[in-house]
Amino acid sequence: MSDLTAVLQVTHNARGIGGMTSESGGTVRSGILYRSDALGGLTAAGIAAFADLGIGTVIDLRTDAERARSADVLPPDGSVQLLALPILGGAMDEMVRRMLPGGDGTRPSEDDVARMLEAVPTLEELYLGMLKDGAAQFVAIGRAVIAAAGTDRPGVLFHCTAGKDRTGVAAALLLQLAGASRADVVADYTLTGRNLAGAFAESLTGLITSMGVPLTPKLRILATEAPAEAMEAVLDRLTTEYGGAAGYLRAHGMTDAEIDELVGILTAVVE
Repeated sequence: MSDLTAVLQVTHNARGIGGMTSESGGTVRSGILYRSDALGGLTAAGIAAFADLGIGTVIDLRTDAERARSADVLPPDGSVQLLALPILGGAMDEMVRRMLPGGDGTRPSEDDVARMLEAVPTLEELYLGMLKDGAAQFVAIGRAVIAAAGTDRPGVLFHCTAGKDRTGVAAALLLQLAGASRADVVADYTLTGRNLAGAFAESLTGLITSMGVPLTPKLRILATEAPAEAMEAVLDRLTTEYGGAAGYLRAHGMTDAEIDELVGILTAVVE
């Protein structure tokens, strides 16, 4: 894994995911997969880094409303293709807003807040819901990686708002498919918890408190933390229900030929 927050300016949780040893004895190929938080604050130097890194595809997993609030800043020459694949589950402020009654702008009552807090899912529940409801998007990510591999910019960067939940599940799927160890998949995910500390975390939680909802420990975990057990639950589900990431992708429409091609793109043989 390579930290790219100093390269993709300004991001807070950007990195390349590759270089890990794969179960086949090779490595997860570097220069193919990149993950990040939202790209709405990129500077000129950050935009120029796409070419330096060989990134030709950006996949935005945010909802339409999230993109409207802060659209990605990409090279104006069209050298980077933007693919929108919204996954609803990880938009924390939208989830809270849906759970609160009304919508007329009035502050929620204490009873409204109490009922909403009782209904808020755990991270484990949220991620397992993503596996269930976001399968088409995860398959599309795999196919985008295949399409990009035949170009002079094979790098694919995928992101959501914080680069934690939707991005984390997508990264876990691709890394497991490439043969990364369970420990390495979990380590990549938990790194996000350290990256999101401080002012950026406060900006994320501020979206929730601005609606009159107190920041409970459960909501703080949902918005800013990346505990290992949440990703362990994803890997357990992939293994027990599908036999792994390949089985998951196959069950949701990816062909064996596509899976084999994707594995070949994501792995490198060590001579």
